[in-house]
Amino acid sequence: MGHQKQKQDTRSGAVKKRAREIIQGLMECNPGRIWEWLMRHWFLCVLLLAVGCRAQSPSGAELDRKIEKQVRSTFSLPPFVEIKAGERKPSTDFPGYDSLVVTLSYGGKSQTRDLLLSKDNKTLLSVTKMDLTRDPLAEVMAKIDVTGRPVRGNPKAKLLVVVYDDFQCPYCSRMHQTLNDVLKSYGDRIKVVYKDYPLFEIHPWAERAALDSGCLARQSAEAYWDFADYVHANPERIKGEQRAAQGQLAEVDKIAMEIGKRHSADEAALKSCVETQATKSDLNASVKEAESVGVESTPAVFIDGMKLDGAIPAEELRLVLDKELKSLGAPGQ
Repeated sequence: MGHQKQKQDTRSGAVKKRAREIIQGLMECNPGRIWEWLMRHWFLCVLLLAVGCRAQSPSGAELDRKIEKQVRSTFSLPPFVEIKAGERKPSTDFPGYDSLVVTLSYGGKSQTRDLLLSKDNKTLLSVTKMDLTRDPLAEVMAKIDVTGRPVRGNPKAKLLVVVYDDFQCPYCSRMHQTLNDVLKSYGDRIKVVYKDYPLFEIHPWAERAALDSGCLARQSAEAYWDFADYVHANPERIKGEQRAAQGQLAEVDKIAMEIGKRHSADEAALKSCVETQATKSDLNASVKEAESVGVESTPAVFIDGMKLDGAIPAEELRLVLDKELKSLGAPGQ
């Protein structure tokens, strides 16, 4: 014990002696050199602290992996959906958090989600911010252009029902029949307009039917609705018994010409429109518009801006119509 204490006293004395030498040396220097020495050592301390702080947080790549895992799990995203975190920026609404935009991509399409990441990288928030100064349903309807489209029901009615339709879709055919039934009792209070959203990948003749229906609509609204009724009710005629794809397209054209003749359409103009697919730009605009309002499948029904997906049962459709008519000051059922 005595030997160990002697060592400690010797070491302590050496440290004190060195400290006195340093202080004495500094006193002999000019004040500017003292300040320079202090600043150099202060900067070194700050640098070491900063390095230490960064070391406690996950690195960029590690943090990205953590974000990807949390987003995939929270939103139940399959493995083939790519998740990429963007640049983080200080949030103007939530102190202590950074705004972070995460992009979800698959098959050439993408969408983004706005998230919040805490400054310490430990918490990720998904917050829905709602601006009560906006009318989101009115904004949706403002994106939908029904100019020149055939109308079923009362053209002067306040309540507008827009249907994004696919002529080859069996659920669209079911929705078409439901709307026709409902119009029998609501036809004087609502107006129905169809827009095109053919699912090219799975319905080979849906695009041709949309193009031909557009040719008929240019000449006669009645001819358009007659075509819509017939095609939705008779898809088997187009499909035939193992008819080839080109044969199905030819059958769609044949039906369009038959209906045009029935409604006294200009046969030469209709034939030219059908053969040249003159309504292609109109169809492309309709598809782009549908995607801008969130359409991904058919049928998609918009009632005064409110989106309903799938073949809605007549009872549910009537409930929605009654509610919207009441809000517009019009009588329901």
